Amino acid sequence: MTGKVWALVCAGALVAGLAGCSSSDGAGSGGKVTLTYAYWDEENQGAAMRKIVEEFTKTHPEIEVKLQFTPNKEYWTKLQTAAAGGTAPDVFWMNGPRIGLYASQGALLPLSDRIAKDKLDLGKYPKSLVDLYTLDGKQYGIPKDFDTIGLWYNKDLFDAAGVKYPDASWTWDDVRDAAKKLTDPAKGVHGIGAMAWPQELYYNTIFQAGGYVISDDRKKSGYDDPATIEGLKFWKDLLDRKLSPTVQQMTDNDPIEMFKSGKLAMWYDGSYDAAQYNKTEGLNADVAPLPAGPKGKATVIHGLANVIYAKTKHPEQAWEFLRFLGSEQANRIQAESGAVIPAYEGLQDSWVKSMPKLNLQAFIDQLPDARPYPISKNTAAWARPETDAITKAFSEGQDVEAVARAFAATMNAALSQEK
Repeated sequence: MTGKVWALVCAGALVAGLAGCSSSDGAGSGGKVTLTYAYWDEENQGAAMRKIVEEFTKTHPEIEVKLQFTPNKEYWTKLQTAAAGGTAPDVFWMNGPRIGLYASQGALLPLSDRIAKDKLDLGKYPKSLVDLYTLDGKQYGIPKDFDTIGLWYNKDLFDAAGVKYPDASWTWDDVRDAAKKLTDPAKGVHGIGAMAWPQELYYNTIFQAGGYVISDDRKKSGYDDPATIEGLKFWKDLLDRKLSPTVQQMTDNDPIEMFKSGKLAMWYDGSYDAAQYNKTEGLNADVAPLPAGPKGKATVIHGLANVIYAKTKHPEQAWEFLRFLGSEQANRIQAESGAVIPAYEGLQDSWVKSMPKLNLQAFIDQLPDARPYPISKNTAAWARPETDAITKAFSEGQDVEAVARAFAATMNAALSQEK
């Protein structure tokens, strides 16, 4: 759903825009109030969004909701300017890396009082995802969907090498051993892909090693912590042993495509890419829970939330719509579309059954071990430099520890500027 989330945080300043899209016209004809609802995924989720709006208006005929689609690559740039200019949509999609920036700038309506008044049960959503949209004790978003990370593997390559398929008992040692047996230079096949992607790869192993990316108070980098460095060394070791293509090779050739074409036997990736693996002709793949590290199991959880613009002229109607978006009914519509894992408790099974040949239950079973995607009030200030630093650390001839410690100083300097 949100893979490669770091790419979404790189446009930090308030730049150009979605002005004029807010429902600032007050009540429309016939006494109706018009709300605008912004989203970025039309191909996979557009139909579900339209169905949700249709169902909402059946019980709220006095509220009209206008959907506003903007492609992801333009969404944030336009939204930032609209929010700064007072013309943002009334309700819109939000992700974890952006929540701190928008909340700290006063662009989002705090929801805690309304949640308490209407006794909205946040226990219906994964706690780690609820926490992702909580800042300074205030709730700013109602979870919409979520994703976790799993170990994808090519069954045909495993069969050919006589290697047992991954399961929930696997550890880092099992990954190393399997990668060695599965690597076949003569056929251009590597046992695993060790790309410098945070959400999909190294955040997970950092947590599994007992390290951290950012402290709980979001004031200190964890990249100078020995456990964090151990989590990074897991991948560097695979690279140094030639069990993975080089970072440059995977920069030149998308590792997702390399996995789909049988050039990678194993690949850490999110639930959001399940649909494309499921429909890739000739790919006999499946997925298992992430292997445990020295300190046990962990997987990064991320997901979108629906939020309300702080300057909406219709806060009560926007809240009614937001409550519906977070309801079991709306989440069921999402689940049946198969595009994303719904955030609402008990509805994940519909998504699991949408692709029966894959063990999608692996993503759901990891919820007890889920760790929120690391963020601060201005994640964009350090996210791009972080990816650049770890890409360098994973490159041939580089010292992971030295690069990580140097980046910790850079990250701490950025965090010190947050108010």
